[in-house]
Amino acid sequence: MKIKIGTRGSKLALAQAEHVKEKLEEAYPELSCEICVIRTAGDRIQDRPLNEIGGKGIFVREIEEKLLQDEIQIAVHSMKDMPEPAAGLIFTRTWGREDNRDVLILREKKELSELPEGAVIGTGSIRRKVQLERIRPDLKIVGIRGNIDTRLRKMKEEKLDGIVLAAAGLHRLGMQAVITQYLKEEEMIPAPAQGVLALEVAADNVQLKEKIDALWDEESHMTASLERAYMEAVGGGCHAPVGASCKKLSGKTYRLLAMFGTETGNPLAFSEVMGEGAEEILEKTIQNIKEQMK
Repeated sequence: MKIKIGTRGSKLALAQAEHVKEKLEEAYPELSCEICVIRTAGDRIQDRPLNEIGGKGIFVREIEEKLLQDEIQIAVHSMKDMPEPAAGLIFTRTWGREDNRDVLILREKKELSELPEGAVIGTGSIRRKVQLERIRPDLKIVGIRGNIDTRLRKMKEEKLDGIVLAAAGLHRLGMQAVITQYLKEEEMIPAPAQGVLALEVAADNVQLKEKIDALWDEESHMTASLERAYMEAVGGGCHAPVGASCKKLSGKTYRLLAMFGTETGNPLAFSEVMGEGAEEILEKTIQNIKEQMK
């Protein structure tokens, strides 16, 4: 059975697609998978912030069109970049997630506290920007876009003091050595479902979905689903900073850290809720956030 896997063309996107290919072929020897690179609007437009050019959807539209036309059978994305699937498409269950924390890559210093007043940090994320400004109001935060290699190059060429990236992507590329500091979730709440791969298939491709679902990780599925449910409940997207990180503490107990704010970072709301039921945790979190945003 031949399966075509659609992905963007960056090193990270290709590494993620290759991981999916290897895992499927190992679990199902009858499958033969081919990786197909698809260029998206988000890849073509690199000189403007995401919130000015259409938000998260600009990285997925062309890929979803190929999926709907059955030119590919699986699309591999980073779940943190994903809106809800287009009509006729569906996400499979979640596989095991990578480290969901954000990290600092500093050009000269060893950690955030060592940076001098007025140090310049690059990020393309409003969520990261407002949380960095909360920790260090003296920092100058500048916009930066592009793949990991591009951002590392820009940091050196533009002599930025550092940049903020997701640990997951660096781990998947075997680039842990460039990480200067892992940021604690309590000071930099990650993007909802950061570190999770989104595997998207046609809703009527039941046989393939069942094969993919069989390789799921229950804890990763639970935590990512709760984080995305929170994002949808508060209307999160590229225009407002939204963070969520859910972790299993013990037994059936989970903790959800969440944040929400305006583009200016004022006000900013934070919540920490522990419990056993997803609905109860979500409801209490939304209540906490709304009370702070009044």
